Amino acid sequence: MDSFDVLALIGGLCLFLFGMNVMGDSLEKSAGGGLNKLLSKLTTGKLAGFLTGLGVTAVIQSSSATTVMVVGFVNSGIMTLRQAINVIMGANVGTTVTSWILSLTGIESSNIIVKMFKPTSFTPILALIGIILYMMSKKSKYKDIGTILLGFATLMFGMDAMSGAVAGLKNVPEFQNILIMFQNPILGVLAGAVLTGIIQSSSASVGILQALSSTGAVTIGASIPIIMGQNIGTCVTALISSVGTNRNARRASLVHLLFNVIGTTVILIVYCIFNAIFTFEIINNPANELSIAICHTLFNVLCTAIMLPLSGLLEKLSYKLIKEPSGEKGIEKKVELDERLMTTPAVAIERCRVVSNQMAAVSMNSLRSSLKLLSTYDSEAAEQITIDENAVDHFEDILGSYLVKLSTYPMSDEDSNEANKLLFVIGDLERISDHAINILRSAKEIKDKSLEFTPSAQTELKTIISAVDEIITLTLDAFTKNDAQAATLIEPLEQVVDTLKRQLRANHIVRLQKAECSIECGFVWADILTNLERVSDHCSNIGVCIIEMAHHTMDTHEYMSKIKAGNPDFERLFAQYKEKYAIASV
Repeated sequence: MDSFDVLALIGGLCLFLFGMNVMGDSLEKSAGGGLNKLLSKLTTGKLAGFLTGLGVTAVIQSSSATTVMVVGFVNSGIMTLRQAINVIMGANVGTTVTSWILSLTGIESSNIIVKMFKPTSFTPILALIGIILYMMSKKSKYKDIGTILLGFATLMFGMDAMSGAVAGLKNVPEFQNILIMFQNPILGVLAGAVLTGIIQSSSASVGILQALSSTGAVTIGASIPIIMGQNIGTCVTALISSVGTNRNARRASLVHLLFNVIGTTVILIVYCIFNAIFTFEIINNPANELSIAICHTLFNVLCTAIMLPLSGLLEKLSYKLIKEPSGEKGIEKKVELDERLMTTPAVAIERCRVVSNQMAAVSMNSLRSSLKLLSTYDSEAAEQITIDENAVDHFEDILGSYLVKLSTYPMSDEDSNEANKLLFVIGDLERISDHAINILRSAKEIKDKSLEFTPSAQTELKTIISAVDEIITLTLDAFTKNDAQAATLIEPLEQVVDTLKRQLRANHIVRLQKAECSIECGFVWADILTNLERVSDHCSNIGVCIIEMAHHTMDTHEYMSKIKAGNPDFERLFAQYKEKYAIASV
């Protein structure tokens, strides 16, 4: 092996790692919706969690990425520690898919059909399709598919380059002596752990081992301990990601380490004992890509079979090692959003949606509470409205900052639209809570000054409050369910609220002229009507946003012009609402 072979090896390794990274990121991006469906089915059941971890990892081709996601989920409160343990175990089995794909490079046959399954035969075709999709297609979906194919082709070309570069090592005694050292189980485990810890990918380190096996100098006996060590080395990524998280998230990363260390120790001991007793001759045979894939899968399946029934003990052990501070048992600071989830934008967007729904519920409930105070003032309820308004401000701050930062990550068109919608809506939700505070002030003024509206004014106020209560119910329902059809009910009712405001203001002017109402009552009346009308405006904004984003556009003016130009459904709904909330003129 000369200096040119070394350069070829370095180049092949770089292509291999880059291709694996590009393919994994693109798979993760394309499978965003699928990931959300898988994660939504999480239960406390061991099998469900295990299959979820296996499925997600098989899709994104990285157990490290899955485990980092799990740490983020636990830190955000999406997932319990017990659920996380089962998912982590499934991820360890899911990562073996990569080694089976890479084992195709070892296919050798003169049969034309068999040769077509060799990556060097079909990879150029995939690369051609990938570059055509990437350069010619305008749709993000097809560009992502093209990127996946290009990433896979780059990975395979890198693998082939590495195999070719190291081929000369089979005749180098020093290389063979090094590999003989790795037949020592302890040294083999350490070598696998260190290599994987450096590149932070067990799939990549298995691929490198498979490339080295093409020399014929790597024995099965040397590869087994290295494979075991690779599972320990892959824990580095999760341990790094857990820095700065809450205790349960740190426990999740610790469980990942304990699972692999204990599993490796048990299987390594059993392997050494059986080998000493029976002396397996097969371990002295040269390893190849297929045998390494088999060993990798067998080890992970056995490890999971041993540890999955003991997941409860792993959880208890993690609590023993990371203890609750005295006097704070069970108390964790709630973290609504976790930046670790940004590595998987589809999951981060889904988490933002959950938090946005919480924000919407707090904002709308705050407004409802303030409306009740207009008839019966309650100091405790007033204090809660102020607390809720501060909470909504906090929601807007964290969601706005998070979504802006998330927008710098590559994501699908669907996720990008959802992020834009949430950024648009949270501003209106925050303003609704501000109007709740304004209405609270009006209620307090009525109480402090002992103001009293006339019976007709009270009836009118109840009517417009009922209309506003219905519009916020419709808005909350449409937003939380992301229902564009339900959102079409909002705008007709908003137009009715506008009409009611004008009628009620005109009626009150008449009462003032007749000296039936005081000037002070008139000022408070005007403030209440203004706030109610603006709340309905913000509900209209949210409804229009939901409809427009469902059609992948964001042109509010165009939508409103279509409504005003005449729409039979709109006119019908407007007439129904107008009749429902009709008031008599004074």
